[in-house]
Parts: sequence; C-alpha cells; structure tokens
Amino acid sequence: MAHVQLKNVSKRYGNTEVLRDIDLTIADGELVVLVGPSGCGKSTLLRMLCGLEEISGGEIVVDGAVVNDKPPAERGIAMVFQSYALYPHMSVFRNMAFGLKIHGAGRDERKRRVHEAAKALQIEHLLDRLPRELSGGQRQRVAIGRAIVRQPKLFLFDEPLSNLDAALRVKTRIELARLHRELKATMVYVTHDQVEAMTLGDRIVVMHEGRIQQAGTPLELYQRPANRFVASFIGSPTINLLKDGETEIGIRPEHLQLAGPGEAALRLRGVVTLVEQLGESHLVYLRSEAGHELVMRGPAQTTLRPGDPIEVMARAEALLRFDCNNGRLWPLQEPSP
Repeated sequence: MAHVQLKNVSKRYGNTEVLRDIDLTIADGELVVLVGPSGCGKSTLLRMLCGLEEISGGEIVVDGAVVNDKPPAERGIAMVFQSYALYPHMSVFRNMAFGLKIHGAGRDERKRRVHEAAKALQIEHLLDRLPRELSGGQRQRVAIGRAIVRQPKLFLFDEPLSNLDAALRVKTRIELARLHRELKATMVYVTHDQVEAMTLGDRIVVMHEGRIQQAGTPLELYQRPANRFVASFIGSPTINLLKDGETEIGIRPEHLQLAGPGEAALRLRGVVTLVEQLGESHLVYLRSEAGHELVMRGPAQTTLRPGDPIEVMARAEALLRFDCNNGRLWPLQEPSP
C-alpha cells in the first residue's frame, strides 16, 4: 500500500496550463476516483502520478519520498489502461509473467505470483490461451492481473472498463470492488462514468478545467455539492436548476413529488412532456408554466402521460441554492436522504 500526496501540482504545455493548484492526499488502502468531463485533466494527472508525464510544478510524494524525477519503473506503481495492450503471441500466463521476468524474478516466483493473481481474478482456466481466444472482459482481467503480479505500492486505472459492453462493465466493476477489498491496495481510478465513481470510490475527486472542484465521499458530493458544476455532474438524471433572482435552486429528481397537502418550499405547475418507465422506477419530464424543463423520479409505474397537466412540490430540506455569479453553494439545511 502507499500513502500519496499531491502538493500544488501543475502541468503546462507551452503557455497552456492544463492542471493547476492540485492538492490531494490519498490514504493507504484508499480507492480514489477521478471524474470530470473530457479535457478536465484527470488522465493527465494519472500519467503524472505514474511518471509518464513530467510535472511542471509542485511535488508528488509517495510514502514520504518525492518521486518527481523518478522514472516509472522506480515508483512502485502499476497502471492499467483503457486498451488491454496484451502481447498477441504470448499466452495469458506469459503476458502476466513477462514484467516479472524482465525484473529478474525466478521461474518459481513468477509461477506463484501469476497463479495467485489468476485465482483472485478467476482466470486460472485461461492461462494457456492466447489473447485472441478471450472475450473483452477476460482480456481486461488479464491486464489487471499483469498489474497485480508486480505487487505495486499503488494501482492506477485509466478508464479500464470503457471498451466493455454494459453487462460486462457491471460484472467487472463488481470484481474490481472485490479485488480492492481483498488486496487492501491503494488505487486511483479515472472514469467519465459517474455510476462507476459512485459505486467504486471511497472518495470521489471531481475535476473541471484543470482544477479540483470537490473531493469527498460519494454521498457528500451528492448531498452537499460544493458548487453548481459538481451538483450537475454528479447524479443521473442531472439535478434540476431553477433561476431565482441572484441564485439558482437545485432539486434532485427524486426530491420532486406530486403536489399534495402539507408544507412545501416550492410548488410548480406545468405539463408533462415525456414519461420513461424504467421498471423499478419512472421518470417524468415536464415543462413548468415559467418555461423550466424539469425531471421527477418516482417509484414503480405512473399513470401520467405526455400532455397531462401536473403540479409538483419539494420540501425545504431538499433544496440546494447556488450563487449565480460564482456557482458556489449557499449554506442551507442538509438535503433529505
């Protein structure tokens, strides 16, 4: 395991600054997920951690030692990329053992480590196969196994599931979560998929335009986003935003409900524009009388149809309020769970 610190880290390409003022501490055994839109700098930050990109300023500290000038091979880090990058002419066993052989591990040591990793990843029966004989999910597990056998201080994952279909993504995500628990390893995971972020991460770091917007547990980011960007990025469907003078009111879709008796901090009338039945829940899209486009999530099914008039409401504790000038969250009560 490794304790990692990023101290005022920056990255420039000529006059273009793509990362700035990055301060982040990652504890031993923690799985931290970096999320953000394309171009926010999350993959660049991962490559800087690994040593594949030079940093332009600041320090990267692993277990108390500054590694700014250390080459990748001396950092005790293993990286798993989006592409599997397996040697096509080598068996699964040889793919997983190749790095160990290069670093001088003996035959028995290589065999032991490969079989231990293969057992953890449930690919022992694949060790004699070539990559072309494997499915996408199996190839990705081999790539992860190749990293595990090195027994690194730190695992780095750069969108490792993006090439898999939906079912395989879910299955492999569950396997990664199990693997993290069993290895008790320090991991940094980059993804654009917020479901992966919410389900895998001990903490999530939301990035935008080269800066960290907020770092916290999944529920902290969902319930108390630091600003409008984090609120809009975390959550699917995205949060509803209503302009209200110098502020914007944010309401999660599940916090909207059909209007009824009782106190409500917000009531809106409108018309249903679309209904999506999802089986375990439904989504109702509506346009308010003031022209706001909103979405409401409810349990099971609904009898509402496009064109139906509708009135919705939200309780005060469910509302978030953001400053229109800087997007920051105004202090309000905690939103309801």
